[in-house]
Amino acid sequence: MERIDKILASQNLGSRKQVHKLLKDKSVLINGVVCTDNSQKVEPEKDIIVVNGEKLVFKKHLYIMMNKPAGVVSASKDTREKTVIDILPEKLKRQGLFVAGRLDKDTEGLLIITDDGDFAHRVMSPNKKVYKKYFAKLDNPVTEETKKKFEQGIVFKDGTECLPAMLEICEDGKSAYVSICEGKFHQVKKMFLCCNLKVEYLKRISIGRLELDNSLDLGQSRELEDCEKQLILNAD
Repeated sequence: MERIDKILASQNLGSRKQVHKLLKDKSVLINGVVCTDNSQKVEPEKDIIVVNGEKLVFKKHLYIMMNKPAGVVSASKDTREKTVIDILPEKLKRQGLFVAGRLDKDTEGLLIITDDGDFAHRVMSPNKKVYKKYFAKLDNPVTEETKKKFEQGIVFKDGTECLPAMLEICEDGKSAYVSICEGKFHQVKKMFLCCNLKVEYLKRISIGRLELDNSLDLGQSRELEDCEKQLILNAD
């Protein structure tokens, strides 16, 4: 059971102050009865809640796919930079959203945004072996020796050890697909630097078995389907 004002605020129906006004204006019905009490307890997944004549479709958590553009940071808030939360459409904004596996500011591609901490942990934890696949363009040709080093596990100059990664060299020789199951800071770029290669362009194209929806232009977002969430978590 939750307070009605908390439920309405969590579903992107306004701030707590705006929600209180909805209730005061008799715009909220619970099981057919007008509710004006901010503190009335409801079961959102069972009770029928109507706001301004429309039935509320309660969502305990939100799961969003974004085709992240370069130039925005993977953060919920930033005082200096535009964030991925800032560029979400208003209908997808709600309190508590955060990124489940960040991308660097200049990296594009598949980003998952949610308010479900357990889900995010399963996506990001190296122990869960959820692989993230990237497409990278390099300044010089990628060699078979580079591929072997990735498969063995790159070690950074500071001693940080990376788990074994998969590297597929493209036909042009200067681009490759990289699959990793962890997310260290600037990891893909640093791995290539350890092999004397500089990443000129980087895009994440899949997480688990979930691929980026190619119909999403850079900066666009949409909610994930339930089956798509399973594609992330059940990648085997």
